[in-house]
Amino acid sequence: MNPQPLLFDTGPRTLTLRNVADAVRAGGSGALTEAQCRADAARYQEVRCRSALNAVQGMPFKWTLNPYRGCTHACHYCFARRYHRQFELDAGDEFASVILVKRNIAAVLQRELDRPAWRREQVAVGTATDPYQPIEGHYRLTRACLEALARGRTPIGLVTKGPMVVRDIDVLSDVARAASCRVYLSVPTVDDDAWRTLEPGTASPMQRLRAVRQLVDAGLDAGVLMAPIVPGFSSSRAKLERTVKAIADHGARFLGCNVMYLQDGTRTHFMNFLERQFPAMRPRFERLYANPYPPEQYRNEVKAMVAVLQQRHGVGGSKADPPAAARTGDTDATGGGDAGATGGEIRDPEQAGFRW
Repeated sequence: MNPQPLLFDTGPRTLTLRNVADAVRAGGSGALTEAQCRADAARYQEVRCRSALNAVQGMPFKWTLNPYRGCTHACHYCFARRYHRQFELDAGDEFASVILVKRNIAAVLQRELDRPAWRREQVAVGTATDPYQPIEGHYRLTRACLEALARGRTPIGLVTKGPMVVRDIDVLSDVARAASCRVYLSVPTVDDDAWRTLEPGTASPMQRLRAVRQLVDAGLDAGVLMAPIVPGFSSSRAKLERTVKAIADHGARFLGCNVMYLQDGTRTHFMNFLERQFPAMRPRFERLYANPYPPEQYRNEVKAMVAVLQQRHGVGGSKADPPAAARTGDTDATGGGDAGATGGEIRDPEQAGFRW
């Protein structure tokens, strides 16, 4: 399916991703003079990509696909913020306000899938930025890529926070029939305060869970990633239990979780966010995140608690598979839980001897 025509079309765009980095290096983001404003506060720069599938190493899958770079969901903890630096853009405000749109990605993808050498290995969709952020409603690049993947009989794992994914149930079903398809909705918490604070540009958690229900009812393999769980914001036993129960109530076929980690530009952005809005919390986060990951003891307490809650509420019968890791770090697929991890009790790590 071809993208919808542009509202203000001034002719073919010539920038490549490499051109973007060169232009920004020379003149800042203002040098992207063709970046257009839409209905939100972001600017959208169309670019040409020379390849659609990105080969990766050190992951349980070999290929990733990202129609967009940058994301208006603007999640403060997003690990992909640091990747914006590849284009000389910053990991803070520009990550959410300067979005690169790979206008030709579906055509390039089709050529790659048509090559005799293509072995139909699994493709992880949405590993760097969300394939269903709001601008997808205009460009429809994710849908066009899914159509190509279905024709190419290529299995996928797709990660998103966007309820818009239900628009493409028909194409996702085509992929599932032709190869295999697993959809992961990221719902770190159903707590409204934490959601509004940490994920300012996203749809509500309950909208995302309703999308899970629609996907499952359509026969798709869909579940939830509670990722990341953010210490002090969404990590208490009560908040975790409300979230796991809501996930179970909406029929998720699996549940995975992990605790927030902070690297490079993401760390800088998150600490600045705390300094602006929660200055009293920053010293504790500096101690907890002396390294990119919080201490293993803390992570194990959180994961064990989620495992017990899964068992209690009957969710998590199948493990979350590799594409989840690309968006959420060391995602732990708890797959039904292990009550023995906490002696059968649900302990709050913030009240069990570890002070974050």
